[in-house]
Amino acid sequence: MATRQYELVEPPSELRARELWLQHAAGFIFFEDIRRYAMERVDPALSNEIRAAVQKGIDDARYGLMMVIDGVAGGISNASRTVSIDFFVRLAERGDSEVNGTLSEVDLRHGDGMCMGYHGWREGDFGSHPIAVPKSS
Repeated sequence: MATRQYELVEPPSELRARELWLQHAAGFIFFEDIRRYAMERVDPALSNEIRAAVQKGIDDARYGLMMVIDGVAGGISNASRTVSIDFFVRLAERGDSEVNGTLSEVDLRHGDGMCMGYHGWREGDFGSHPIAVPKSS
């Protein structure tokens, strides 16, 4: 399901638990809105062998994104300048469908590691505190 079909649950209040929760929330979004999106578009008429190869390509591309987020790849530089991409995950207050203020934020490049989380997320493990629940109809 796309993340729009989920409702966020209350985050943990303890600082370290909230930092981990935010990182798992980012993983949840990457898996639901990137991986699931791509997997749902794989032609069901493909043979099992080709389907498996396509799904491996999706997972490999997503892991490449995790490496960019972690700063392992994705930068380019010369002797005097560098270009990099930053990724932040934020928890913010909402009011009347607008974001009012950041409550917590983690720079994913300096987090516990998106590549580390990837393997658990692939198995559906998004940490000890739930991220979201399906919206009720």
